[in-house]
Amino acid sequence: MALYFYLDENSSLRENLSTLEKKLQDAAQEHTIEIDSLMSVIKSKENEYKMQLKKIENDMDAKLILKDEEIKTLLCKRDEEIEKLNYQLKTLEKEKQNEMIKQQIEFSAKLARIQSKPVKMYQDSNTIAQHIYRKKLQHLQEEKNLEIESLRNKIKELEQQASNIQDFRLKRKRF
Repeated sequence: MALYFYLDENSSLRENLSTLEKKLQDAAQEHTIEIDSLMSVIKSKENEYKMQLKKIENDMDAKLILKDEEIKTLLCKRDEEIEKLNYQLKTLEKEKQNEMIKQQIEFSAKLARIQSKPVKMYQDSNTIAQHIYRKKLQHLQEEKNLEIESLRNKIKELEQQASNIQDFRLKRKRF
């Protein structure tokens, strides 16, 4: 009877062993299937994220290109404005110089006329005319200097703005 008990137990253990092996194989197969499905989900998510990153990168590149073009047009406008102001400054300086030369010629002509007349009669009026001319000349020179200074300040200001925009653009490109 002990032998029968051992044979029975042995047979039951073999059945349990084969059942457990089958369960183990089934579990391993389920895990393999689950791992494969998770790997495919991970790959699809990776591809999705790569596509999103590529789209964001393309959008940023397009925005940077637009911003660069905008900055270039602003710089061109500033340069044109600076050139105009420089031209105006030169023109104004020439006009003021011409005006001063004209005033000097008129003064010299009046002075020559006055000097050719008798000295006694025009002695007082001669000093008054010279004084008036000096005042006029001084006023014109002050006016010219003020206008030149204001135009120079405007040019410096515009050049600083242009250099600030260029510095910003260079910093922007580094990023």
